[in-house]
Amino acid sequence: MNVKTQLTTDKLAATFSLACVIHCFFAPTFLILTSGFIFTSLDNELVHKIMLLIAVPVSIYALILGYKNHSVFSFLCIGILGLMTLGSAVLLGESLLGESGEKLVTLVGSMLVCFAHFRNYQACKNLECSSCHD
Repeated sequence: MNVKTQLTTDKLAATFSLACVIHCFFAPTFLILTSGFIFTSLDNELVHKIMLLIAVPVSIYALILGYKNHSVFSFLCIGILGLMTLGSAVLLGESLLGESGEKLVTLVGSMLVCFAHFRNYQACKNLECSSCHD
């Protein structure tokens, strides 16, 4: 099976999820500190949509590979729930959720996605079968 691919995509997907959290909590501070130096900025909602468009396919691919390799359905469900939560944060946005609400929903979604990928990664590393792992 594609275990090396699954391990790599789990790491990558967890990294994207953490990037969402870092962006959400530290981008405002960064923009305030560099406001005199940055002349142009990207639309914040565009950044959210781009991050989600990258994170979702990588996460789904890694979670499905993990399920095929290890048959643990709960990790797949937790990951999908996390992705749906992240998607709702982007779709509902700050205008409906408020700034704190959007951050909270993003944090919860990212934590669920990270947890699912971490457990998926652990299951892969802990499996002791020579036909599956190099």
